[in-house]
Amino acid sequence: MNKRYKGIIAGLFLATLSSMSFADSDPLVGKWKTIDDRTGYSRADVEIRKKPDGTYEGIIVETRSIPGAEKAVICTNCPGALKGKPFLGLPFIWGFKQNPDNPKEFIDGRVLDPIGGKIYKGKARLSSNEKRLTMRGYVGVSVIGRSVTWVKY
Repeated sequence: MNKRYKGIIAGLFLATLSSMSFADSDPLVGKWKTIDDRTGYSRADVEIRKKPDGTYEGIIVETRSIPGAEKAVICTNCPGALKGKPFLGLPFIWGFKQNPDNPKEFIDGRVLDPIGGKIYKGKARLSSNEKRLTMRGYVGVSVIGRSVTWVKY
């Protein structure tokens, strides 16, 4: 094998690796620590995944109790097929799509409040450094809703 041929193969290999790492660098995908807006405590850790159809979903991977409260483990107030399911592994955000006009914004999603059992419309926005996510659940228009902050780790 001549030196030029080896150089071409090495270049193709590096280009392939670099494009693979770029594809895996979706800033929304990964684990996030949720922060309860009312108490300031972290209630759960969430893993966000990108589905083959391009939408995002988040599942609960760990839960914590608020000091002085019992740790909830079952979604007793969840609607339909989610009722009675364990919190761990529970999909509680789904359908989010990246806004084509703003890549740091995700729209058209649904958010399950696992404590209250209601499903809301949802949208989310990444901070400029992509380490914080502001998740908003709302009814009707987004001014009638609630926002929580998540921290990536």
